[in-house]
Amino acid sequence: MVSDPIAMVSGEPEPTARFFELIGPTGIRAELTNHGARLVRLLVPDADGRTRDVALGFDTVAEYEAHSGLYFGATVGRVANRTAEASFTLDGINYELAANDGDHHLHGGSVRSFDKVVWDVADDAEASAVEFRHLSPHLEEGYPGNVQVTVTYRLTAEGGLRIEYSATADRRTPMNLTNHTYWNLGGDVDPETVDDQVLTVSADQYTPTDDTLIPLGRLDPVEQTPLDFRRPTVIGPRLRSLADGPGAGLDHNLVLNEWDSTLRWAARLDHPGNGLVLDLLTTEPGLQIYTSGKMPPTTGKGGVVYPTRGGICLEAQHFPDSLHHPEYPSVLFGPANPYRQTTEYRFSTI
Repeated sequence: MVSDPIAMVSGEPEPTARFFELIGPTGIRAELTNHGARLVRLLVPDADGRTRDVALGFDTVAEYEAHSGLYFGATVGRVANRTAEASFTLDGINYELAANDGDHHLHGGSVRSFDKVVWDVADDAEASAVEFRHLSPHLEEGYPGNVQVTVTYRLTAEGGLRIEYSATADRRTPMNLTNHTYWNLGGDVDPETVDDQVLTVSADQYTPTDDTLIPLGRLDPVEQTPLDFRRPTVIGPRLRSLADGPGAGLDHNLVLNEWDSTLRWAARLDHPGNGLVLDLLTTEPGLQIYTSGKMPPTTGKGGVVYPTRGGICLEAQHFPDSLHHPEYPSVLFGPANPYRQTTEYRFSTI
């Protein structure tokens, strides 16, 4: 851990973990908690009008803490995904991070990463939105700079759950936030795997990795690989072809086409059986897709057991290990360029 002349900010006592319910203009309902600024449940109607909870989660904060390695529904940061060798150099200073994924750093750290802290909640909460805030002090989890982060969840008139992220810092520092919800459009009452659901992603390329899931630095075409989801594709056969890989299925970053930092369509997940459709729109250049191949059968909300491959994470973000790849879109921000990101999960039926 480095020392630095910028003083660490001392915050108020950590707030109490609470749960919040949102009701959207279209009748979609969401439950969230400020523990990890996370989504707990999302209730949407299918094509027959049956309400389904399409997000995996737990009933209590204690369960989230006991299963913290799953990151159910959480805001992940400061830097999501993997950073090689759990360190990076910025402006001539080397910063050591927690090695919580073998020799590498994953999802912001092991003690005070954003999924593990209890966030403040804005007083002016709306019926369809809630704003979480966190002051991350200099060198928290090894990252430089005092950073004020805001995450707003909003249910929209278009039938979506929009997540708006913003942050300011008093010095240059990395930031790469994402949401780690495990989606299953079949719902969680009688959970199934995501094998029979259909995925489409606007991505011609991906970032190939080594056996520890650290990118090699190049961009390869998805054509003639199991990562080609440019047309609607049933997920199961692709997972089986990747079952012996390091991600035990999909755990890959796809490079979204025509990235320009504006909100645009990136992916679609649909359930042929019940007609539910999830469209993902984002301002981010990458989409990490994880099909929970490493998740053991896990008892979730209401005592329901989620099977392995029982959820798919669609994590809109910058590329993994961007701090070691200047050829990737930069994850650095600072006083002159505040951090902004928006991702929306929009639901409909067919």
